[in-house]
Amino acid sequence: MMKRSLFLKVFGGYLLIVISLAAFFLFFTFQSTQNFYHTTLSHHLENLGTTLKGEIKPLLEKENLAQLDSFVKNLGNQINTRITVIDVQGKVLADSEENPQLMENHKFRPEILRALEGYTGQTLRFSKTLQEKMLYIGLPLKENGEIKGVLRLSLFVKDINRLFFNLRTEIAWIAGIILILSLVGAFFLSRNLIRPIHKLTSASRRLAEGDYKTKVFLKNRDNLKELADSFNNMADRIHYSFAQISYQKEKLNGIVSSIQDGLVTMDQEGKIIHQNKRFREIVQSTEIKDKHYWELIREPGFGRMMTRVRKEHTEISEEITLNNRIYLCKATFLKSWNEIMVTFHDITQIRNVEQIKKDFVVNVSHELRTPLTAIKGYVETLEEEADEKNRYYFNIIKKHTDRLINIVNDLLSLSELEEKEIEMETKKINIRDLIDNVVKIYNHKVSKKDIQVKNQIKPEFPPVKGDAFRLEQLFLNLMDNAVKYTEKGQISFQAYQKNNQAYIQIQDSGIGIPSQALSRIFERFYVVDKSRSRKMGGTGLGLSIVKHIVRLHNGDITVKSTPGEGTQFTVSLPFSS
Repeated sequence: MMKRSLFLKVFGGYLLIVISLAAFFLFFTFQSTQNFYHTTLSHHLENLGTTLKGEIKPLLEKENLAQLDSFVKNLGNQINTRITVIDVQGKVLADSEENPQLMENHKFRPEILRALEGYTGQTLRFSKTLQEKMLYIGLPLKENGEIKGVLRLSLFVKDINRLFFNLRTEIAWIAGIILILSLVGAFFLSRNLIRPIHKLTSASRRLAEGDYKTKVFLKNRDNLKELADSFNNMADRIHYSFAQISYQKEKLNGIVSSIQDGLVTMDQEGKIIHQNKRFREIVQSTEIKDKHYWELIREPGFGRMMTRVRKEHTEISEEITLNNRIYLCKATFLKSWNEIMVTFHDITQIRNVEQIKKDFVVNVSHELRTPLTAIKGYVETLEEEADEKNRYYFNIIKKHTDRLINIVNDLLSLSELEEKEIEMETKKINIRDLIDNVVKIYNHKVSKKDIQVKNQIKPEFPPVKGDAFRLEQLFLNLMDNAVKYTEKGQISFQAYQKNNQAYIQIQDSGIGIPSQALSRIFERFYVVDKSRSRKMGGTGLGLSIVKHIVRLHNGDITVKSTPGEGTQFTVSLPFSS
C-alpha cells in the first residue's frame, strides 16, 4: 500500500506535468498557427489586390460599371475570392458574389473607412449580405494621388477554418503520440525510482522486526545507492551493538543472579521492576512481577526509608528485620532512570556474634566486679598491717586492682550505652555550667602540672538538649584525656552555633595524636601509646564511650591533632527546642 501510494504520487506528478505542458503547447500552438494563417491570408489578399488594381483602375475611369462587374465576377470565380469595388461615397460598383445594385452602402465598414484614409484596411467580421463570417482586406484605388475608390477582397472564414482544422488535427495527433510516449517514459522512470525505495522500506521493516542480517543491494550508481550502502553499514553496526548489549545483559544478569545479597529496583511509585533470586528468597515469594514493595515487605522501618529516598533523592543505609533475619539495607536513588535500587545484606550472624560478645563482656564484667572489690578490700586491710617492704607490693596490687575495676566499670557503661532502647532523661542543659563542674573535678590533677584551664564559653550561650549525666560523662572523658597527655600549656573550652547545632570544642597543648591513629582512636581498647596508657591507668574505652554518648544525642564528634602541638575535639549537639 505504501509502495502504491508513493508510486502514484511520483507518477501522478509526472502525469500532471506532462499533461499541463501538452495542454499549454497545444493551446499556444493552435493560437499561433491560427494567427499565422490569418496573417498569411491577409498578406495574400493584399498582394492579390495590389495586382488587380492595374486591371480595375482603367474600367473604373471609363465608368463602364457593367464591364467592371462582369470582370470582377469572372475573376472571383477563378481565384475563389470575393472581390468588391466601392466608390468614395460607399456605393458598391461591382461585386463578384452579389448584384451591386441591391447591396447597401459600405462606406462605414471598418476596412472601407481605413482604405478611404489611404491605408490598407483589415477586419474579420460577420457579413450581413452573405450571412457568414469573413476576412476583409480594403485597398485604396488612387489616381494621381487622389483616392477614386476602394478595392475590397474577402475570403470565407469557414474555408480558413477548414484548412486550420486539418492542420490542428495533425498537430493534435503528433502531440498525443508525444504525450503517450512521455507517460510511458514517466511510468518506467517512476517505477525505477520507487523500486529501490521499496527495497529500502522492506529492509527497514525487517530490521525493525529484528532481522539484523538484512541487506539492500542496488545496481544504481546514484544517491539511492549511497543510501543503501549506508543502510547496510547501519544494519551491521546495529547487529554488532545488539550482540554486545545482549552479551553484556546476559553477563549482568549472571552477575546479579550470583550475588549473595538481595537486589531489587523499583520505580518512584514503589512498583518492583527487577529483582534477583536472593531477594525472592528473602521475601519468601515467587510472584513478584508488577507488585509494590509494601505487598512483600511489611516492615515500617523499610517503608520510612523508601519515603526518605524518594523525597530526598539520596542514599540511605539502615538495618531491618525480615522473617527473623537482620539485613543491612542500602537504598540508592538512581537519577538517570528515576528509580530506586535496594540491596539486602544479611548480617544476622554478625549481629548474633556481636550480641554474644556483648553478653560475654557484660557477664564477665559482672562476675569480676565482686571478686575485684573483695581483693581491693583485703589488700587495703593487709596494707595497714604490712611493714614498709610489703606495703610497696600491696600498692602495686592495689593499683592494678583499681585498673581492673575501672575497665570493668567502663565495659559495663559501654554495654549499657550500646543498648538500642536505653532510657535518657533529656532536658535543657547549660553547657558553661556543665563544663565548670567538669573543670572543678580535675582541679586537683591540674594543679600538679603546669597547665591553665580556660572555660571561654559565654554565659548566654543557648542551652542544649540532652541527658546531664551522660554529657558530663562525655566531657569528663575528654577532660581526662587532655589532662593525661598535657604536661604544660593550657586546656580551653569554646562553643559556637551553626545550623541549629551547638559546637563545643576542647583544645589542649599536649603531645598530640599521629595522623595514622586518628581514624582508630574511637575503637575499643585502642591506645596510641600503650606503655604511657598503662602507666597512667588508662582503659582504652574512654573515647569509645564518648562516641556512643554523642550518637545517643544525635550529634557528632570530630578530632584534629598535630603531634607536639596539641589536639582539638569538636562535639556537635542539638539545641533545646
